[in-house]
Amino acid sequence: MARTIPPDRFQQLVDCATQVFIEQGYAHTQMADVAEAMGVAKGTLYLYVESKEALFDLVLRSADGTLPLTTPVKLPLPTPRPGATLQHVRNRVATQPPLVVLLAALGRKRVKDPRAELTEIVREMYHTLSTNRRAIKLMDRSAQFHPHLAAVWFTGARGALVEALATYLESRIRLKLFRSVPDTAVAARFILETIVTWAVHRHWDPSPKTIDDQAVEDTVVQFIVGGLMKEKRP
Repeated sequence: MARTIPPDRFQQLVDCATQVFIEQGYAHTQMADVAEAMGVAKGTLYLYVESKEALFDLVLRSADGTLPLTTPVKLPLPTPRPGATLQHVRNRVATQPPLVVLLAALGRKRVKDPRAELTEIVREMYHTLSTNRRAIKLMDRSAQFHPHLAAVWFTGARGALVEALATYLESRIRLKLFRSVPDTAVAARFILETIVTWAVHRHWDPSPKTIDDQAVEDTVVQFIVGGLMKEKRP
């Protein structure tokens, strides 16, 4: 009698592989580790993917998707050609929706409510990073083995965001709306890394604590905005 394959097996494969790649990094992850996390024989994985490279490519392409995955008609998925995974990640970064609130602020010369403006910018960054947290974490954990892949985030996306944020801070400090800081690039990096810690890395904390997601976001926003706003004179 033919064995029945669970309809959610492909989704389970992606979920378990994502978790294992994040926990162990690409170099230290073996197909046997993913099979153990799924509770299946290692050979079962090769019914779906041709190699570890194919599994990692699948995980990256599926990261942060909002819809349940459907099992491809043609299996196993082949090992991607050289550079294909890197190109996919570059395309994903390039096609991400722009940070419209930050871009609008950069083009604004007069500001009615700097606190509200900064609050919107921080929330927009928080939501964007949180929405892409699995892909960011995968690139972060694979940096040693895939330096070119990690550079898409660290040098490309993160670098561009820090630069834009530093430019914004400079403009608002020049208008005397924010506190002066010794180095706006450092301040921008501090803001981004604070958001990344709570919007991304917190979800894989080795000693997790239950915290309300909205409370986390609100606290991050309050600290960043409060730290930059000038105190009102009595």
